[in-house]
Amino acid sequence: MAVTERSREQAAALLDAWPVPEGEAVWAREAREAARAWLMETGVPGPRDEYWRFTDPASLTALPPPPARTLEPEKVRVFDIFDTIRIVFADGVLRPDLSDDLAGEGLIIERLDEVMANETHWAREFYGQLEAAAQSPVPRPLAALNTAAATAGVVIRVTGRPSRPVLIRYLHESETSDAVIHHVVKLDPGSALTVLENGPAAARFNKCMEISVGDGAEFHHIRAQGRDHERRAVTHLFARLGVGSAMRSFTLTANGRMTRNEAVVELMGEGGTVHVAGACLGDGDFHHDDTVFITHAAEHCESRQVFKKVLRNGAVGVFQGKILVRPGAQKTDGYQLSQGLLLDGDSQF
Repeated sequence: MAVTERSREQAAALLDAWPVPEGEAVWAREAREAARAWLMETGVPGPRDEYWRFTDPASLTALPPPPARTLEPEKVRVFDIFDTIRIVFADGVLRPDLSDDLAGEGLIIERLDEVMANETHWAREFYGQLEAAAQSPVPRPLAALNTAAATAGVVIRVTGRPSRPVLIRYLHESETSDAVIHHVVKLDPGSALTVLENGPAAARFNKCMEISVGDGAEFHHIRAQGRDHERRAVTHLFARLGVGSAMRSFTLTANGRMTRNEAVVELMGEGGTVHVAGACLGDGDFHHDDTVFITHAAEHCESRQVFKKVLRNGAVGVFQGKILVRPGAQKTDGYQLSQGLLLDGDSQF
């Protein structure tokens, strides 16, 4: 990254806007301090940085955040037809009154703010750890900002194979909201979970999800981003997979002034499989960026990256996908496909 004094000043201003919470466990404070130090070292991203050369991050780091109009609530929302364990956030704040009972068969769901005060909680081994590991070889300053700032989110431990998926719904109610949410998911060996996500979340949204998939476990992730035309969002998915485990993630995105979805996955155990895919519908001044980095660190692993975008009226679509094969990761099976359908001469992909 091209680190400048200006980028460090902007990083300091963002950290001042999100001070370290009081009363947290030592491990939580250490994770936040490490993330803050890294952000101050790298500064905020700029359009001259290699991984941001196609996407201007200015609106994702501006203070105050650009406002975004809210829309009338949908009468029928995506995923409503499914029987789910529903968790609702509004402008970055958990809404227990709109959420289901968090108890479920084969899993334990807890609030992030409560977990961060527990000195012996298992999340101490994961919160901010997968994010920190993903900072090399490519710095990800906005993910570090998330680890430093987030107080809202859920922590999920999966011990079996729940019959119902977990639905995380995000509501946007304030035109000036600036939401930072961090989820941690741990799947024990042989377990399985499906997580569904939808909703605009806030005027500006920074989300991080760290996922540890144990040996022989399966994680399925389906996300629908859309509706709010003026939404600005950056999301980060960090995952580490064990022996014979599998993860599949699909995102459908429509609308949004600025959307950047990052996925960083490490295949650490033999026979691991990861599929990351997405489809985008863009119109006018909408800008959508998918950035994916998958590391094969064990033998006989499989990865797939498939992204398709339909763009018109000057919309912009970006795909940046990389596969890193570590020494000894024999018989790797990696595949990438990105396709764009431009409906006019002004759109770009």
